[in-house]
Amino acid sequence: MNYIDYVSMPWHKKAVYKVKQFLKNLPHNCGNICKIAGKKISSGIFFAGKEIKTYFTVFIKGDIRTKLSYFIMGSGCILRGQIVKGFAFLALQSFYIVYMISFGWGWIKLLPTLGIAVKKEYWDEENQIFRYIQGDNSMLILLFSVLTIVITFAMLTVYIMNIKVSYHNQLDAAQGKKIPHIHTDIKTLFSKKLHFVFLSLPVLGIIMFTILPLIFMVLIAFTNYDKSHQPPGSLFTWVGFDNFRNILGGDKVLASSLSGIFGWTVIWAIFATFTNYILGILLALLINKKGIKLKKMWRTFFVVTIAIPQFVTLLLMAQLLANSGPINIILGYLGLPAVPFLTDVTMARIMVIVVNIWVGVPYTVLITTGILMNIPKDMYESARIDGAGPIKTFTKITLPYMLFVTTPYLITQFVGNMNNFNVIYLLTGGGPLSLDYYQAGKTDLLVTWLYKLTVNQQDYNLASTIGIIIFAIQAVLSLVIYNSTGSVRKEGKFQ
Repeated sequence: MNYIDYVSMPWHKKAVYKVKQFLKNLPHNCGNICKIAGKKISSGIFFAGKEIKTYFTVFIKGDIRTKLSYFIMGSGCILRGQIVKGFAFLALQSFYIVYMISFGWGWIKLLPTLGIAVKKEYWDEENQIFRYIQGDNSMLILLFSVLTIVITFAMLTVYIMNIKVSYHNQLDAAQGKKIPHIHTDIKTLFSKKLHFVFLSLPVLGIIMFTILPLIFMVLIAFTNYDKSHQPPGSLFTWVGFDNFRNILGGDKVLASSLSGIFGWTVIWAIFATFTNYILGILLALLINKKGIKLKKMWRTFFVVTIAIPQFVTLLLMAQLLANSGPINIILGYLGLPAVPFLTDVTMARIMVIVVNIWVGVPYTVLITTGILMNIPKDMYESARIDGAGPIKTFTKITLPYMLFVTTPYLITQFVGNMNNFNVIYLLTGGGPLSLDYYQAGKTDLLVTWLYKLTVNQQDYNLASTIGIIIFAIQAVLSLVIYNSTGSVRKEGKFQ
């Protein structure tokens, strides 16, 4: 289709055309993502191969001091006068050896089995009481093994750094250059490498409080850690991909639960995202319209709505919409039948979307107000001269401009709504319950289902599996949608 035909189409046909184009290009976009991922993996393998080659090359070319640093970290620095740096490397190596002998290796060797010794009970004849022999703890084995592996990788990085520093010192000495001392290193660190100083603590925090828990959670998905295998009373073991097979089709109840909840999660995310977005833009346009008085007052009303904690609003709405809540009581006084706002499946799903509009539209109003003010006025003036009315102006100028600027925000909102725990859990609790689903209700999202499996049922293996599936779906959707938008293809300009 050429540009003139596309421009002359009505807005609803444009929307259908864009959806068709998106679906048509979906395999191509997925292929591009796989190609990018393949390039990243291949570049990582190439980098690893290059580092291995450098490792052996440096050993061959290195002098006795450099070769000694392969076995005793920091020796190459100490023998060339870098005392502080050399002893720092040596201290790290000593710490790692002591750690592995006294703590790390004891956990690593149990990782393949996640424990053998089971907690035992026996009768103490002398004291006439039951005593317990403490067995292995599978959770601690997995946790401390992951910690040891991460420390080992960090130590490997420091080990390679130690060799490179020693070899660079050898090259500097061969060229007659002065080998930098600790004062020079500190001066360089706080001038040219200041970013390392500021980023070191945040990176360490991310590794400790984000990377380690993520690795632990992913590994849980390959075990049978559930309410029947709770350490330290009992052990859990590796089960491979059994959890994924069960939830993706091996177990009919789990498979139907996943498909049903995932379908509703997508429907909810679409409605929750775009109703707030469109209505927020329209409300912002209405407030900013010429002739509307007391604009600051109207904006303040919405700011006050945001100022009230969301959980307070949601709990209040849950009480108002309950079967015996104030709204149904008033309907009873009027002689009207009670409305099952939160107990009927269809009505409950409609109500969570409506309440989400109430709590979400003010955010969109505040975000879009500034963007609307930056749309060039001459575009609107040209449209009015050409005879365009309010609807055509909105569909031809305002909405395309807003979509171009706020596409990343929309994707973030879409992903956030797929994980919108508060609105669903505080309003309906995931209900109404259904025998069709395993430990879930008809308004449950994947994230609230995951919460119930974890907190209520202790099915940590299933919850971890669902978490991985959620991440995979959201990552692929975000990448495909984002790379299909004009914000990426026409970055820096709006047409």
